[in-house]
Amino acid sequence: MARPREFDEDAVLEAVCDAFWAKGYEGTSTRDLVQVTGLAQPSLYNAFGDKRALFRRSLEYYLDQTVRKRFARLEASVAPGLAITTFFHEIVERSVIDPERRGCMLINSALESTRDDDEFRQSVVSEIGEIGEFFHRCLLAARQRGEIPRAVSAGDAAKHLLAIMLGVRVLARVNPERALLRGAVSPALALFGLPALPAAARASSASGAAKAARKRL
Repeated sequence: MARPREFDEDAVLEAVCDAFWAKGYEGTSTRDLVQVTGLAQPSLYNAFGDKRALFRRSLEYYLDQTVRKRFARLEASVAPGLAITTFFHEIVERSVIDPERRGCMLINSALESTRDDDEFRQSVVSEIGEIGEFFHRCLLAARQRGEIPRAVSAGDAAKHLLAIMLGVRVLARVNPERALLRGAVSPALALFGLPALPAAARASSASGAAKAARKRL
């Protein structure tokens, strides 16, 4: 009879996720994973598989806790056009106040992917596609509600917004200046008749949100 696991799986995945998010796949050693989880390597790999399998599980955990929750929250709480604008606004503001400049774990994974692991690369492509589908759904709904011009192609606009999002995420890792990131996003929103970005967060409120944002961007 198999012995029950003596650890909190979600807590382990969160610790592993933070390690990979900060250092990337190649930069995170087995020793790092053992240190952040408090589990011996055999226990860790017996529970989750090898390092690559553990990375995939942690990436899935990251997506569930960040990107997918954000999609659900925005689509349920605001108008579709505003959902897109708010999505970008949150990316910019959280990038600015992240002292570690971690960016997005999914996009970081895309930059690390190689031809040697085509299965993982295709998985990343699929996950990035979910972001494009979020834009597409919102654009279709916004056009139907008269929030944006009917002449706007939801398919082309979604691809354009996805490209902007990818660029902003990469740029934020090396130069997370609010004005720079907002300047990259604002013309794309205006191009498709979407709401403008709200005023930038004040320094006081940004500092108050920094601790929370550090954990979940």
